[in-house]
Amino acid sequence: MFGFPMTHPASREKASPPASAGASIPPQHSSMNHVLFLMSLSVVINYIDRSNLSIAAPLIKDELGLSASQLGTLLSAFFWTYALMQMPAGWLVDRFDVKWVFAAGFFLWSVATAVTGVLHGFVALLTIRVILGIGESVAFPSYSKILCSQFREERRGFANALIIGGLALGPAIGIMVGGNIVGRFGWRPFFVTLGLAGLLWLVPWCAWMPRWTKPSRVPAAPWSGVLPILRQRSAWGTCLGQFCINYYLYFLVTWLPFYLVRGRHLSMTTMAREGGLLFLMSAIGATVWGKLSDHWISAGSSTTFVRKASMAVGCTGVGVFITLTAVVPDNLLPWMLAATGASLGISGCATWAIPQTLAGREMVGRWTGLQNFVGNFAGPVAPALTGYLLDRTGLFYWPFLITAAMAWLGALAWTLVVGPIEEVNWDNVPRQISAISSHPAAEPSQP
Repeated sequence: MFGFPMTHPASREKASPPASAGASIPPQHSSMNHVLFLMSLSVVINYIDRSNLSIAAPLIKDELGLSASQLGTLLSAFFWTYALMQMPAGWLVDRFDVKWVFAAGFFLWSVATAVTGVLHGFVALLTIRVILGIGESVAFPSYSKILCSQFREERRGFANALIIGGLALGPAIGIMVGGNIVGRFGWRPFFVTLGLAGLLWLVPWCAWMPRWTKPSRVPAAPWSGVLPILRQRSAWGTCLGQFCINYYLYFLVTWLPFYLVRGRHLSMTTMAREGGLLFLMSAIGATVWGKLSDHWISAGSSTTFVRKASMAVGCTGVGVFITLTAVVPDNLLPWMLAATGASLGISGCATWAIPQTLAGREMVGRWTGLQNFVGNFAGPVAPALTGYLLDRTGLFYWPFLITAAMAWLGALAWTLVVGPIEEVNWDNVPRQISAISSHPAAEPSQP
């Protein structure tokens, strides 16, 4: 199922790896360990900042007198610009120095978070969430650019798992700590403190950020480099798979706290503990599975089999356990949340490792940007559709069932639509549309 034979005319044979393949990447050194730590920490901050509105949703809904549909619109507004900016962000990190592109985006989203705490009114909050989406759009194209350029294939599973672990710890910390802070002090101090404290991350990033390397020559327009990627069947598979993953991720990030408080009638403190458990287990699951996947590849297992198996096991598990979460009695709820979280972490390990291998260092920013662009259409859809269904039915069963179906569709996309996990031979793509540099990419910095 995972290593099915498939003719991929634009892929290189394993016997002749491309110049930009993992073999040309130097061994990891200590400075890159520092950078990996900072990237993981930035994901924690990123996901606290994008999920903080859901933590405060019950209080904001009551304070502003919002309907469930209006709350769904607020929760989804971030994703409008976040999705639309993905391809321009991918182009930026391929064309310019990734460390400064990422620093600028980090600064913008931290300021937007702080400003949220002093705003009043639906329109003002809607506007600042749109700005937050612009800032955060550079994150994952930047991560993939750095990991693809500086980490070998057999080390990317764990490196990407740390990024996914940070993704999960963000909501976990946000719900566990933020839920208690919001319940005790209110939501406004939480936003202001969070945004201003996040700016401190920029200090070590400026000190430890990777050396600048000359970027590849890329098209002058952000959209023109997408055409050669769209010619790859695997790109369509990763885009569909990303949409499905983001659907269930954003459903959990935006609506889980509200469901636990209003659907399961938990207190804010209990919600913080049990909701945080899901994302904590996701971080643990991602880290453990990522390390195991690297071990299997180093021991001789096929990259295609290992990466696709991760996606199949993770996505299928999310669908099963998220369905059970909606129907089990209260005493089994923590177990279902923990199992959903572990499956979420497993499904995240290869999400970005797969396109990093397929695209290579020349195209990874644009491929990641395209994949995240399509995938993040789930951002507006999942929260808004959930709010609409709640207004119409008053029940959470349908939103949970739809989310499970998207998880199972994702398993099919990653295993059946995506082809062999080998770097695309961009030299075989027509030159008039590929706009790939005729000279090799600059080598990663040496220690």
